[in-house]
Amino acid sequence: MKTQNKSRSLSKVPQEGLYPEIIRKNYLGSKKLLSKKAVISGGDSGIGQSVAVHFAREGADIIIIYKENDKDAKETLKLVEKEGQKCILMKGDISKKTFRNKCFDRIKKDWKEIDILVNNAGIQFPKNDVEKISDHQISETFNVNIISMISFTRDLLKLMKKGGRIICTTSVTAYRGSEHLIDYSATKGAIATFIRSLSVNLAEKKILVNGVAPGPIWTPLVKETFEDIASFGKDTPLKRAGQPSEVAPAYVFLASEDSSFITGEIIHINGGDFVGG
Repeated sequence: MKTQNKSRSLSKVPQEGLYPEIIRKNYLGSKKLLSKKAVISGGDSGIGQSVAVHFAREGADIIIIYKENDKDAKETLKLVEKEGQKCILMKGDISKKTFRNKCFDRIKKDWKEIDILVNNAGIQFPKNDVEKISDHQISETFNVNIISMISFTRDLLKLMKKGGRIICTTSVTAYRGSEHLIDYSATKGAIATFIRSLSVNLAEKKILVNGVAPGPIWTPLVKETFEDIASFGKDTPLKRAGQPSEVAPAYVFLASEDSSFITGEIIHINGGDFVGG
């Protein structure tokens, strides 16, 4: 089962999620991330792509780590370079140690240090019947969504100095569960706990660790994995799904000096769902 979708034109106006809006035309960068260097896993499409473009508009150079969709990755590179920033693409499976090592060596060689790490890579395989969730699916979901996140973060900490920022993407499903995303929501719950634990561990080193918990957001992954697209997001108080452009500014906030007294926290962007934590 594929976990990514074909790239969609960003020049079209998003209508009912047909064309995810990556960045608002009226979003004005203000150099919040000037000269920063950011690594974004899962940065080729959806929320990750939106974060990359927003970071670039704020002055950051970007490394995009992605699994397979070259078309989306090249589109992201083009959008970042359009903002006047450098972008490096690294293709591979982040759940594989050999690829993570390759990423580390390349980042160390090209940049020596990083300022921001965005852990955004993730997969999901909706199943309405828990008995149809195979051991292979469970292992794959956990390996990509949380196990590799812990390992990759641990390794890249060697390249992060005082003042660094780690931002992890969790989900509203970590708080209210999901009857058709059981293994996925379990990994997102683990990510929330990882954020809190790591934030305490790194506090003395002055490295801040926070997260974002999106609700229903229009991304290529949604279109590829959900059958009932027409009702997607309609159960939120705002009665709609959100756009990547409505999520990425939270990452900018957490990556910038504006959040200098925040660590171990998770921002909820979910259309009005009230959840604990």
